[in-house]
Amino acid sequence: MTDRDSTTAVHAGEERRKPYGALTTPIVQTSTYTFENTAEILDYMRRKAKNDPQNREEYGRYSNPTQAAAEDKIAELEKGEQALLFSSGMSAITTTILALLSAGDHVVMVRNCYRRTRDFALNFLPQWGIEVTLVPAETPSELAGAVCPHTRLIFTETPTNPYLRVMDLSRIVNLARTHGVTTAIDSTFATPINLRPLQYGLDLVIHSATKYLGGHNDLLAGVVIGTGETVAKIKKARGVLGGISSPHDAYLLLRGMKTLELRVLRQNNSALQVAQFLEEHPTVRRVYYPGLPSHPDHGIARQQMSGFGGVVSFEIDGDAEKTGKVIDGLQLPYIGPTLGGVESIAQQPAIFLSLDPDERRKAGIADNLVRYSVGIEDPHDIIADLDRALAGLRT
Repeated sequence: MTDRDSTTAVHAGEERRKPYGALTTPIVQTSTYTFENTAEILDYMRRKAKNDPQNREEYGRYSNPTQAAAEDKIAELEKGEQALLFSSGMSAITTTILALLSAGDHVVMVRNCYRRTRDFALNFLPQWGIEVTLVPAETPSELAGAVCPHTRLIFTETPTNPYLRVMDLSRIVNLARTHGVTTAIDSTFATPINLRPLQYGLDLVIHSATKYLGGHNDLLAGVVIGTGETVAKIKKARGVLGGISSPHDAYLLLRGMKTLELRVLRQNNSALQVAQFLEEHPTVRRVYYPGLPSHPDHGIARQQMSGFGGVVSFEIDGDAEKTGKVIDGLQLPYIGPTLGGVESIAQQPAIFLSLDPDERRKAGIADNLVRYSVGIEDPHDIIADLDRALAGLRT
């Protein structure tokens, strides 16, 4: 239809003429699909054996028309062959890893990735005989050193949470191809508007669709995008493990994605202004945002990304208690653990991680760090609110 993101976000994946003449894709709220006769069942089974992506539905744990429309839209946005929708981002990650790895395999994972991803890798995968090596995002040479003969997967994330490190995707792909290793990346913070990892040669892209793709803090979903052959393996695992998205969440996701480009471009612009303001503020020690020249990965980010995202992390000039007071002094953002929605949300990652200071230090999360997910409010209002809250540090 088009290569332009705004048009793709509105129209891709959805039939032009929908049931009942509806403008929006209907919610197909059913668990079971019936067959007219035995011949129709046999035709379905033959198509299923061939992994025909256009096959009809059988049971709600395997597929749903509303969900399929959302999958097709995301696949087109990411320029991938096929997408699979899940009940959450973590369901997408865990199902993908379990579908690709077996006992005796080894996975190399970036240590800076989402903490629940690390939790799964370190505390669950070893129970099934899968070895895990964590490597820091800031030292790419360690990634190459961690690959061994039984490595089957390199799992990374960019930008990372919460310090927004940006991985050199070409370097990862070259390493993986040299060793015949599959690559997967969590690209939630980037969104397909700012970055398309498949175009760099990665095999799989994963999103917590709960965040920017949905965009309104009213759904839970995850998605995996890649080639048809690889996605077919993951789809089989999803049917067994059962982590499929509900039809209603798929409908909300379809609705949210229609404004994806508008929201992300606004958040890119506002977040850059916020980061620039914070970097000049006397009570802020350091700002982490890939769009700033001071960020260690600014050069890579400029090469790979068309925008730098809507999350800004920064360290205030104070301890954990003072950091909490700054967040409490903010009037515009909500305080919570998520990001990527139309409403600004702020959090103190150290508090959400653990009440134990030693655990926080071990995880590399500073007590005085603030993660600010910039919404679509006016950037001048966001900055004025931050300025008022930070002024309290001077008194």
